Amino acid sequence: MSLIDSFLPTYQFSERHETRVRCPPGELLDLIQNWEPPRDRFSEIAMTLRQLPARLMHALAPTRHPAPRPFSLNSFAPLGRDGDRAIVGGLIGQFWRNDFGLVRIAGPDEFIAFNAPRIPKLVLAFMVEPDGEMTRLVTETRVHCPDWPSFLMFLPYWIVIRLASGLIRRRTLRAIKARAERSAQPT
Repeated sequence: MSLIDSFLPTYQFSERHETRVRCPPGELLDLIQNWEPPRDRFSEIAMTLRQLPARLMHALAPTRHPAPRPFSLNSFAPLGRDGDRAIVGGLIGQFWRNDFGLVRIAGPDEFIAFNAPRIPKLVLAFMVEPDGEMTRLVTETRVHCPDWPSFLMFLPYWIVIRLASGLIRRRTLRAIKARAERSAQPT
């Protein structure tokens, strides 16, 4: 069983993107595990637009609506690493809400055990495998809605964000590839 399957074997929504990188698999996962993404104007604009309703609600009623917290790869709880094959992070929340409705989790056991109604689970995996002299790098996002009401709430959100989310994932892969190949070049 793959690492991503051990955390989210059933799901209703998924997105998968890949690239080839001139870097050994283990080194590539090490880079990803400790990676701070460079500034990306498109991602910043997309997240600003995504959080605009929460910012407006906070501006209009600050006592009733807290300021939105920044959302990034750091928002994901690390769930596990499978040697030189994969890294998985997870989120639990009502992602369609202005504040994402995130549920804080302590780690992988809590992620697996969580089973509240109307609250989806999401995993983001980076998977690598040798591909000749290159490494195939795949990112896969999966979302599991535990019931019909959460599915109905998540579906329109997915339709709206999927294009931008996919573009952000592809840009992330390009940035990782550039960094890994730059690091692998002899000085």
